[in-house]
Amino acid sequence: MRAVVQHRYGSPDEIGLGELPRPEPAEGEVLVKVRAASLNGSDRENLAGSPFYARLGGLRAPRRPVPGSDVAGVVEAVGSAVTEYAPGDEVFGELLGYRGGLAEYVATPPALLARKPARLSFVDAAAIPQAGCIALKATAGVKDGEKVLVNGAGGAGGAMVIGLAKHFGAEVTAVDRADKADYLRRVGADDAIAFEDEDWADRRGAWDRVVDLVGHRSPFRVQRALRPGGRYLMVGGHARILLAVLVAGPAAGIGSRKRVRVLAVPQSRAELEAVTALVLDGAVAPVIDRVYPLAEAPAAFRRLAAGDNQGKVVVEVA
Repeated sequence: MRAVVQHRYGSPDEIGLGELPRPEPAEGEVLVKVRAASLNGSDRENLAGSPFYARLGGLRAPRRPVPGSDVAGVVEAVGSAVTEYAPGDEVFGELLGYRGGLAEYVATPPALLARKPARLSFVDAAAIPQAGCIALKATAGVKDGEKVLVNGAGGAGGAMVIGLAKHFGAEVTAVDRADKADYLRRVGADDAIAFEDEDWADRRGAWDRVVDLVGHRSPFRVQRALRPGGRYLMVGGHARILLAVLVAGPAAGIGSRKRVRVLAVPQSRAELEAVTALVLDGAVAPVIDRVYPLAEAPAAFRRLAAGDNQGKVVVEVA
């Protein structure tokens, strides 16, 4: 089968199209013929091997050479212990271990897969899993009239966070490059801050919630941008800042009822189905930046690595 192969950590030049044996599903697995796979910030990290947690799947090189975690496709075969899916079923979801999706076939446990709604194309379905589940967790409890800031909003997952925050009644400010300001407003942001022109953390007491997709500020600095009772949620960013938020975040909010923490988003079929229901209801929509054929996956990774994408980059496999 054709597959994108990564033999070492580094730039998009380290990946290319190759031939691998078609996997056979184990007793508790399904074999999915992949139709589309979307790229996330985690895929960029897994390619570079940075931050350090991106090397949990192999210290010097990835043990599983095929990148890609969010897929949509058709069940080709099932293991003997699988009863909930059958060949021909259309499915989508995240892959265990966040790798294996950029190939014509992938064998995976079915627990993280959901049935693809007929109303969704394979491209749109592949764009939902990781970005949608992050957005669902990051906006849980948002109240009408709250002020929400989304940092790094112009990338793979920001549009879903903006969309759900607006759906729940928030006033949303989005932060990214100046050339993405019009895009951020098109996907629902009430205001856009260009990080080249202003540091959002300088606005003291401005927001009820900050969702930080690219965290690089200390927990003591970001808490000053929150209103009393506000919440800062770090989703991604520098490893040293992640550790600082984990260790010092609780202390940063003492005395002000502010919460500063890392947002953990475990892979979950239930949450995938919940956010997909919101998509089907029109509350939020996946935003597709570009669609590449499998042979052009290195170009897709280059666009992601450069931060030029506005929404999800998707690779059509079949």
